[in-house]
Amino acid sequence: AKELRRVIEPLITMAKEDSVANRRLAFARTGDKEVVGKLFNELGPRYEARPGGYTRILKCGFRAGDNAPMAYVELVDRPVVEAEEEAVEATEE
Repeated sequence: AKELRRVIEPLITMAKEDSVANRRLAFARTGDKEVVGKLFNELGPRYEARPGGYTRILKCGFRAGDNAPMAYVELVDRPVVEAEEEAVEATEE
């Protein structure tokens, strides 16, 4: 999980400044146009004011088969998912 942070954090920092050169560098590292689009259209503007530390690692125990340590890797400052709001509204009705 900590190794993943070494890849993700520089890409998000690069996405804060939307330029052709940065988009090409991000595409060279990821190889996927959809990922580059999401980086520069959603994640870059979301973390514009944040100086770093875009990910959070939460340990979640050990895997059953080989007892390997497991962890959740999530982005901080995530927007609230609308599905949760819809579920609350459905239970109220």
